[in-house]
Amino acid sequence: MTSEPLAPVLAAVRAAGLSTVSLDLGGVSDKAAFMDRCARALALPDWFGRNWDALADSLTDLAGPPGSPGRLLVVSGWQEYAEAAPQDWIVAQEIFTGAVEYARDRGAVLEIVLALGTRT
Repeated sequence: MTSEPLAPVLAAVRAAGLSTVSLDLGGVSDKAAFMDRCARALALPDWFGRNWDALADSLTDLAGPPGSPGRLLVVSGWQEYAEAAPQDWIVAQEIFTGAVEYARDRGAVLEIVLALGTRT
Protein backbone atom coordinates (compact mmCIF):
# COMPACT_ATOMS: atom_id res chain seq x y z
CA MET A 1 0.00 0.00 0.00
CA THR A 2 1.35 3.39 -0.83
CA SER A 3 1.12 6.20 1.68
CA GLU A 4 -0.40 8.58 -0.93
CA PRO A 5 -4.06 7.87 -0.01
CA LEU A 6 -3.18 8.40 3.65
CA ALA A 7 -1.20 11.59 3.07
CA PRO A 8 -4.06 14.04 3.79
CA VAL A 9 -5.08 12.14 6.91
CA LEU A 10 -1.50 11.98 8.20
CA ALA A 11 -1.01 15.69 7.48
CA ALA A 12 -4.14 16.54 9.50
CA VAL A 13 -3.02 14.31 12.36
CA ARG A 14 0.41 15.93 12.42
CA ALA A 15 -1.14 19.40 12.25
CA ALA A 16 -3.10 18.49 15.38
CA GLY A 17 0.21 17.81 17.10
CA LEU A 18 0.14 14.02 17.09
CA SER A 19 3.13 12.10 15.89
CA THR A 20 2.64 9.17 13.55
CA VAL A 21 4.23 5.75 13.41
CA SER A 22 3.80 3.31 10.53
CA LEU A 23 3.77 -0.43 11.03
CA ASP A 24 3.86 -2.17 7.66
CA LEU A 25 3.11 -5.87 8.10
CA GLY A 26 3.40 -6.71 4.41
CA GLY A 27 5.09 -10.09 4.00
CA VAL A 28 4.58 -11.03 7.66
CA SER A 29 3.06 -14.48 8.09
CA ASP A 30 4.06 -15.60 11.60
CA LYS A 31 4.37 -14.30 15.13
CA ALA A 32 8.18 -14.08 15.07
CA ALA A 33 8.14 -11.87 11.99
CA PHE A 34 5.29 -9.80 13.47
CA MET A 35 7.29 -9.17 16.64
CA ASP A 36 10.43 -8.31 14.65
CA ARG A 37 8.48 -5.86 12.51
CA CYS A 38 6.95 -4.26 15.64
CA ALA A 39 10.38 -3.98 17.26
CA ARG A 40 11.80 -2.15 14.24
CA ALA A 41 8.81 0.07 13.43
CA LEU A 42 8.21 1.11 17.03
CA ALA A 43 11.93 1.44 17.81
CA LEU A 44 11.60 -0.91 20.77
CA PRO A 45 14.68 -1.51 22.91
CA ASP A 46 17.01 -4.48 22.41
CA TRP A 47 15.60 -6.09 25.56
CA PHE A 48 12.08 -6.23 24.04
CA GLY A 49 10.97 -9.81 24.77
CA ARG A 50 9.21 -10.42 21.43
CA ASN A 51 6.13 -11.88 23.13
CA TRP A 52 2.57 -10.67 23.62
CA ASP A 53 3.09 -9.36 27.16
CA ALA A 54 6.17 -7.39 26.12
CA LEU A 55 4.30 -5.90 23.16
CA ALA A 56 1.39 -4.90 25.39
CA ASP A 57 3.79 -3.22 27.82
CA SER A 58 5.60 -1.43 25.01
CA LEU A 59 2.40 -0.12 23.44
CA THR A 60 1.22 1.35 26.73
CA ASP A 61 4.32 3.56 26.62
CA LEU A 62 3.78 4.58 22.99
CA ALA A 63 1.29 7.38 23.68
CA GLY A 64 3.61 9.28 25.96
CA PRO A 65 2.75 10.94 29.24
CA PRO A 66 -0.73 12.30 30.02
CA GLY A 67 -1.29 15.67 28.39
CA SER A 68 1.19 15.04 25.57
CA PRO A 69 -0.24 15.42 22.09
CA GLY A 70 -0.13 11.67 21.55
CA ARG A 71 0.51 9.32 18.70
CA LEU A 72 -1.22 7.62 15.81
CA LEU A 73 -0.07 4.14 14.81
CA VAL A 74 -1.04 3.20 11.25
CA VAL A 75 -0.94 -0.55 10.60
CA SER A 76 -0.84 -1.48 6.92
CA GLY A 77 -0.35 -4.73 5.05
CA TRP A 78 -1.91 -6.66 7.93
CA GLN A 79 -4.27 -8.80 5.85
CA GLU A 80 -1.64 -11.44 4.97
CA TYR A 81 -0.75 -11.93 8.62
CA ALA A 82 -4.41 -12.06 9.61
CA GLU A 83 -5.00 -14.82 7.07
CA ALA A 84 -1.81 -16.80 7.81
CA ALA A 85 -2.08 -16.64 11.62
CA PRO A 86 -5.69 -15.80 12.50
CA GLN A 87 -5.43 -16.66 16.20
CA ASP A 88 -2.29 -14.54 16.61
CA TRP A 89 -3.95 -11.70 14.71
CA ILE A 90 -6.87 -11.82 17.15
CA VAL A 91 -4.40 -11.50 20.04
CA ALA A 92 -2.62 -8.61 18.29
CA GLN A 93 -5.92 -6.77 17.85
CA GLU A 94 -6.78 -7.31 21.52
CA ILE A 95 -3.40 -5.86 22.49
CA PHE A 96 -3.92 -2.87 20.17
CA THR A 97 -7.35 -2.26 21.71
CA GLY A 98 -6.00 -2.61 25.24
CA ALA A 99 -3.22 -0.11 24.56
CA VAL A 100 -5.67 2.48 23.21
CA GLU A 101 -7.98 2.01 26.18
CA TYR A 102 -5.05 2.19 28.62
CA ALA A 103 -3.94 5.50 27.10
CA ARG A 104 -7.47 6.95 27.24
CA ASP A 105 -7.90 5.91 30.88
CA ARG A 106 -4.77 7.90 31.71
CA GLY A 107 -5.61 11.01 29.69
CA ALA A 108 -3.07 10.19 26.98
CA VAL A 109 -3.74 9.82 23.26
CA LEU A 110 -2.91 6.69 21.32
CA GLU A 111 -4.93 5.76 18.27
CA ILE A 112 -4.27 2.68 16.18
CA VAL A 113 -5.83 2.35 12.76
CA LEU A 114 -5.79 -0.53 10.31
CA ALA A 115 -5.29 0.73 6.78
CA LEU A 116 -7.46 -1.05 4.23
CA GLY A 117 -6.63 -1.69 0.64
CA THR A 118 -4.19 -3.68 -1.35
CA ARG A 119 -0.47 -3.34 -1.44
CA THR A 120 1.03 -1.87 -4.60
